Amino acid sequence: MKILDRYILTSYLKTFFTVFIILMFIFVLQTIWLYIGELAGKDLDVFIILKFLLYFSPKLVPLVIPLTILLTSIMTFGNFAENYEFAAMKSAGISLQRAMRSLTFFILLVSAIAFLFANNVIPAAEYKSINLRKNIAQLKPAMVISEGVFNELGEINIKVDKKSGNKDQYLDNVIIHKKNERRSGNFTVIKATSGELVGSEGSNILSLILRDGNYYDEIQSSSPAGRLKKPFAKSHFEEYMINMDLSGFNDVDLNEERYSNSHNMLKISELKQTIDSFSTSYNQEVDGLTRNMYNRTGLSTMSTEVKPRIDTVHDVNKGILPLYEPYRASQIINLALGNVNGAVTTIDSKRAELVQASKRLNKFEIALHEKYVLAFACIVLFFVGAPLGAIIRKGGMGLPMVIAILIFLTYHFIGIFAKNSAEEGTISPFLATWLSTLIMLPLGILLTYRATTDQGLFGFSIIYEPIKKLLKKAQIMGRNEKD
Repeated sequence: MKILDRYILTSYLKTFFTVFIILMFIFVLQTIWLYIGELAGKDLDVFIILKFLLYFSPKLVPLVIPLTILLTSIMTFGNFAENYEFAAMKSAGISLQRAMRSLTFFILLVSAIAFLFANNVIPAAEYKSINLRKNIAQLKPAMVISEGVFNELGEINIKVDKKSGNKDQYLDNVIIHKKNERRSGNFTVIKATSGELVGSEGSNILSLILRDGNYYDEIQSSSPAGRLKKPFAKSHFEEYMINMDLSGFNDVDLNEERYSNSHNMLKISELKQTIDSFSTSYNQEVDGLTRNMYNRTGLSTMSTEVKPRIDTVHDVNKGILPLYEPYRASQIINLALGNVNGAVTTIDSKRAELVQASKRLNKFEIALHEKYVLAFACIVLFFVGAPLGAIIRKGGMGLPMVIAILIFLTYHFIGIFAKNSAEEGTISPFLATWLSTLIMLPLGILLTYRATTDQGLFGFSIIYEPIKKLLKKAQIMGRNEKD
């Protein structure tokens, strides 16, 4: 390695590791701030809290690494330009691409490591963190439930207004939606004035004792007319106990379809296998619904060899109901309405299932592409930051920090909005995952070109040159009119 390459690489590495440690520390502090409500005041050991942060830290790397590369590139090349080191290199015939050569190999190495890290370390850390949260939930059952929002716990969704007690075991204004395997929807609701969580260390059973409440159960009638009446059963209780099995809470060994965050725990090979399985299941559900709705129309059993009577005179525009007696026609109408209402109910219930299945499948596809995007983003952001630093000619933590944060926030927010749209099925998961990186790619090419040709950050000539030509043309036309 030549002296110049070694000098550039050494300068870059010093800044890189310094920035990485600082940013990692900032993001870990943010994590502590987000989870302080769950961790503080639970009598947890410091070692458990540190272990929780250790398991959570790898999930921060996809944010920290690209920002580190972008900021380090701007700072390093900004320092070179500010101290006229680039001017000395160019006077010796060394171009910007030649100066970036040693760093390009380093960035490729970082990209490969980032890919392996995202494919192996992050899924393992997700596995460990979820199991740790499960163990904490067993030690401190109140951590399972957050105030003011619905929390899914096995077969129930529970919401409480306030928690109290030394272990937050006492609950106020409890609302529970109880699930039923036989039917989908919130048909059973339990409301109680107060409640108490009772659990013991080493036990997977969490007991919820409700006091002074009501039990509502909506009755599903088999007839459409009965469903319109919306019948339900109500009962009052002084004390009611619900036992919940915590062995299924955030258990990574359970079926992945039950957990929306299980995609973070899988490697590429496992993601591909899961996506194939989900895609096959989704297509089978759609085909089954299509066949079911077609069979309910009765077209498959309808006779097509109907010959009308020759002596029948009927106006086709009035339909077929006038051919029947009023009582028989009303029966036909009621039967048709019942079939239509049943079909609409089936489609509505199945639509909700298919929407959830589609969202789940989209999340797995997004998780698959994110592992590739992280490596490619490291390369693209390097070619954005390095020429940008050479153009602005400013090092240090001032202006480069501001520019890097603005660029990264734009990159990050585009990715977040695109991924949220992809989960809803608005755009393709592939396009959503790669969109922010593909937007940064032409920016990197443009900045590299402008830095190589010694142009400024913005080419104002693009704006004033057409105006200048237009004014010149107007002057010429004015002279011709005078002549």
